[in-house]
Amino acid sequence: MRVTVATRRSALALAQSLAVAGALEGAGHEAPLLELTTSGDRWSLAGADAAPGMDVKGMFVKELEEALLDGRADIAVHSAKDLPGELPAGLAVIATPPREDPSDVLVGSEGGLDALADGARVGTTSPRRSAQVLAARPDLRVVEVRGNVDTRLAKLDAGEVDALVLASAGLRRLGITRADAVPLPVDVFLPAAGQGIVAIEGRGDDDAVRDACAAIDDPDAHACLLAERAFLARLGGGCSVAAGALCRAEGDILTMRAWWQGTGRTAHVEGRASDPRALGARAAEEVGAP
Repeated sequence: MRVTVATRRSALALAQSLAVAGALEGAGHEAPLLELTTSGDRWSLAGADAAPGMDVKGMFVKELEEALLDGRADIAVHSAKDLPGELPAGLAVIATPPREDPSDVLVGSEGGLDALADGARVGTTSPRRSAQVLAARPDLRVVEVRGNVDTRLAKLDAGEVDALVLASAGLRRLGITRADAVPLPVDVFLPAAGQGIVAIEGRGDDDAVRDACAAIDDPDAHACLLAERAFLARLGGGCSVAAGALCRAEGDILTMRAWWQGTGRTAHVEGRASDPRALGARAAEEVGAP
């Protein structure tokens, strides 16, 4: 069958969407891309500041979700960590390919975080990463750096910052290797919920498309994403929440480590893969979610 794939036009979005399209084609389906520019892309390009309460995550998926709802597209491909906590009525995450490396990397210092000079400027727009950097090195300066991966790396190379914190998965999917990219340990830099996972969003009642995407769904990644998103949802979702969660599957058992800056507490929980949302909710309770 024909499965039209909605995607943003950034290099990373296209790389992820082409991988999904290729997997669908390998399963015997046609998978043309519908390339769209989102309001978030236009906002980022304009360099405007985020207003209080602005739904930044929603701005980067709005036009893709509109294409799903009006029938121009059958699925939309997202970096799962950038997907809003609540999806529009009628839409759902229907599949997730296998997870890529979920960790963060520090780019710009071959010696890692410890080798940065006192007062060095570390670029990120993530409250989670900011909190984790300053917890590890209170002497550093966190600087907001927006834009796609290439834009951020260009700012690093131009000397606007001394280092960046980026997702390992994004660099890998873009085929970017750098000698100054050093992995950050996940026990200190717990990643964002869904980091390293590609989320395939579709209409909840479109059984034919769901069945087509089932061929490329990884049950372990899917269960872990549901658990991590349930954790984040209990904290209020949004990209303004400084929290991290990492779930791992082994057979029918899920284990998850989660952290919330609001209390500074970390949870270690275990549960059944058959009920991942309950595991995420329990992790949120253990870190002190209201």
